[in-house]
Amino acid sequence: MNEDSYQQMLAAVQAFHDKHRFRETGGEEMNYRVALMAEELGEVSACVTKGKPKSELAEEVADLLILVMGTAIAQDFDLNKAFWEKLAKLDKRDSRMINGRVRVSEFRDQDC
Repeated sequence: MNEDSYQQMLAAVQAFHDKHRFRETGGEEMNYRVALMAEELGEVSACVTKGKPKSELAEEVADLLILVMGTAIAQDFDLNKAFWEKLAKLDKRDSRMINGRVRVSEFRDQDC
């Protein structure tokens, strides 16, 4: 995704927030947003575990992305900057195989 696409997406989410007056009507309250993100993640999980079509998975992931972008709007932080800073941190980490799957984490327990 290039910078223009990201800015267009962010502007569209901002317009959605403005249209529905989220800031004035509780739509930007963080406990509510976390609950919505958990709900959407559950829908993503259901798509995967129930073998639903990729188009349904894409729609649910898009819902989650819209909520994440809206959270950046609600909390007034630069999601683009946060993304690149976090990816740079992740890129410096080593990966390990845990139970047959790759993990890239801050491994605090050196016996893993």
